[in-house]
Amino acid sequence: MMQAKQKLVVIGNGMAGCRVVEDILKRDADRYEITIFGAEPRVNYNRIMLSPVLAGEKAFDDIVINDEAWYRDNAIILHEGRAVTGIDRATKTVSAEGGLSVPYDRLILASGSDPVRLPLPGADLAGVVTFRDLDDVEQMVAAADAGGAAVVIGGGLLGLEAAYGLAKRGMKATVVHLMDVLMERQLDSAAGFLLAEALAQRGVETVLSAQSEAILGEDGKVSGLKLADGQVLPCSVLVMAVGIRPNTALAKAAGIGVARGVVVDDQMRTDDPDIYAVGECAEHRGVAYGLVAPIWDMCKTLAAALTGDEGSAYGGSMLSTRLKVSGVDVFSAGAFAGGETCEDIVFRDAGRGVYKRVVLENGKVAGAVLFGDATDGGWYFDLMRQGADVSGIRETLIFGQAITEGLSGLDPSAAVAAMSDDQEVCGCNGVCKGQITGAITAQGLTTLDAVRGVTKASASCGSCTPLVEKLLKLTLGDGFQVQTGPAPMCKCTGHTHDVVRRAIVDGRLKSMPAIHQALEWTTPDGCASCRPALNYYLICAWPGDYQDDKQSRFINERVHANIQKDGTYSVVPRMWGGMTTPDELRAIADVADKFAIPAVKVTGGQRIDLLGVKKDDLPAVWADLNAAGMVSGHAYAKGLRTVKTCVGSDWCRFGTQDSTGLGMRLEKFMWGSWTPAKVKLAVSGCPRNCAEATCKDVGVICVDSGYEIHVGGAAGLHIRGTEILTKVATEEEAMWTICAVVQLYREEGWYLERIYKWMDRVGLDSIKAAIADLDNRRALYDRFSYSQRFSRVDPWAERVAGRHTEEFNPLSRRLEFEPA
Repeated sequence: MMQAKQKLVVIGNGMAGCRVVEDILKRDADRYEITIFGAEPRVNYNRIMLSPVLAGEKAFDDIVINDEAWYRDNAIILHEGRAVTGIDRATKTVSAEGGLSVPYDRLILASGSDPVRLPLPGADLAGVVTFRDLDDVEQMVAAADAGGAAVVIGGGLLGLEAAYGLAKRGMKATVVHLMDVLMERQLDSAAGFLLAEALAQRGVETVLSAQSEAILGEDGKVSGLKLADGQVLPCSVLVMAVGIRPNTALAKAAGIGVARGVVVDDQMRTDDPDIYAVGECAEHRGVAYGLVAPIWDMCKTLAAALTGDEGSAYGGSMLSTRLKVSGVDVFSAGAFAGGETCEDIVFRDAGRGVYKRVVLENGKVAGAVLFGDATDGGWYFDLMRQGADVSGIRETLIFGQAITEGLSGLDPSAAVAAMSDDQEVCGCNGVCKGQITGAITAQGLTTLDAVRGVTKASASCGSCTPLVEKLLKLTLGDGFQVQTGPAPMCKCTGHTHDVVRRAIVDGRLKSMPAIHQALEWTTPDGCASCRPALNYYLICAWPGDYQDDKQSRFINERVHANIQKDGTYSVVPRMWGGMTTPDELRAIADVADKFAIPAVKVTGGQRIDLLGVKKDDLPAVWADLNAAGMVSGHAYAKGLRTVKTCVGSDWCRFGTQDSTGLGMRLEKFMWGSWTPAKVKLAVSGCPRNCAEATCKDVGVICVDSGYEIHVGGAAGLHIRGTEILTKVATEEEAMWTICAVVQLYREEGWYLERIYKWMDRVGLDSIKAAIADLDNRRALYDRFSYSQRFSRVDPWAERVAGRHTEEFNPLSRRLEFEPA
């Protein structure tokens, strides 16, 4: 007879609680019937990665650790958004909001910690937030969207990341810190100074040795921070990031032993033998840990204890900290501040912004602090834990493991081989060398993506990626090959972009759920990476059948304007081929006056940009521009942006063809078309190339005998000239050819892949062959023309009037193809 499963209840759906459950499932998946309570209304996510979400570098989907499928596949009952209100130890039940009561045989407290709020006058004003969870991030993002200044109280890691994220979103950010050194628990004064300099370069000011006195407000909202010296720092959002305290309220109310945290023994058991605590809420041997590495050790010990290994014990942790603070690598461990009995070895490279300090005591490493280059942090920490005598390598110690051991005649891979199995490789996810090499061997892993999928090493901030690759090479030897083929489209699937695109067409898949089902997507609704890509692929494959999913677009495409650093927006109306009229100019001037738009700028694409438009004013601005006959310039779009022209033969004495007329025809026919990435065109009326056609995605150089069609240029982050695709004799052929090559790119390009990258991938000869075939060129043009029936819609007019605009029909007659 099968024994009934024991009931395991976990209070806390965060990183610690779910990590214990993961470890339990690996050890004995059939032992428990598991229920998890989470106060937040969402699945488990990586709290460490909230900073990139705040900075706009990642979306929430990118930081999810366990999606809904994980709970479902492991038969875990998740009560999300339902806080636990009490523990009845006598009846062994847990009560939660809504009157829910759940019995337990074993109970894990993984309730984490609460942010400290300073008891300052004005602390209850709207706009005063902490930085602890996704709700806090969303409040800060909303504040940044509204513009203004931000003040952050606290110069620790969270405070600096909050300030950096708000600065990245366009706010003026100031950090106020009580101490005279930033991150004084991790950095010495020299590294702290360098960090302040690095932050200043990133738009974050610091005020040190500053005592906060009161939070000022107007109309119930925060307006500034007053310091003890009388200085007032204006702000529209104030972030308190002054520390955390273990969340012990439930334990205390249930009569469980509490000091600073919930007191536990070496098996993470409280004074109730059926109740355990782990993570930031727990206190072990008088210490409450707030760093990932010791918490992962606690989780491993608790999972072992709950699956019958009573010999497993947690003995405490020697702490090291490896962080990426606002994009700068930082590491510290041990007695990095030194002392009278210590000797310092210091390395400074001002040009690279690198600072290293290794502290020795009695010939052994007692501590280290690294700034700007933390590559050797793990090695120094290993030497410190081992208590190794480093007297023999003192002269080269500061230069790191590779140089030190290389000068000793060791093989270049010896440094990685010499790492102990318990040396941490991935600090974000608490993964040691032995776990990685063991997984590679046991599960036959051969690629970085495979290692990430199994161990999570390098899956968060990515700073340990080079080391993980070295471990792959060390473990596999000659069998290791760097992955050179196409990577999977995203974490939701193992399929590449090419495979997905072919499946959409061949399988006649016309919706995202159909794709997810047919290609066995691992995440039911997709993620922030694949949804925009799939949305584009469906639009391209099935024009007229598939309805654009606007929620699968980036923010600028959703609001039809470019968000600016201060939270306002930029509006760019179209000017066909760079041409305008006095009436259009008057309309733009009237709009700028009417809505007090602070800046009006001529763009590099020969248009006029209205900068600083308030979000609430966008519909009215669009309405006034529409009334003057102007439509969106799609300056925000993964689509056709501009067609730049020179004045050509109409005005220029060197002009060979009507470049302005051709540019206008191209733009009026091609506008509104969605493409894998932005597309810019230009038409120059002669080889003098005043329209700079040879650095555009597609360019035309007019010559006496016709039109040279160029492709594959770029003039942004990457600078490169175009390659000649072909030469045609007539303007009609030029139209046909350009539309055909853009359609070929639309059908073959991967989402976010610019034309020059697509050209590098498929080869210019392949593109030339496709265009040289006259029947194929005609078919490509026809598919593009058909798609344009549904694409030439002005989104501004849609938003203002709730209807599609009338289609443009700029060509006076159907293009008849006549071979050159």
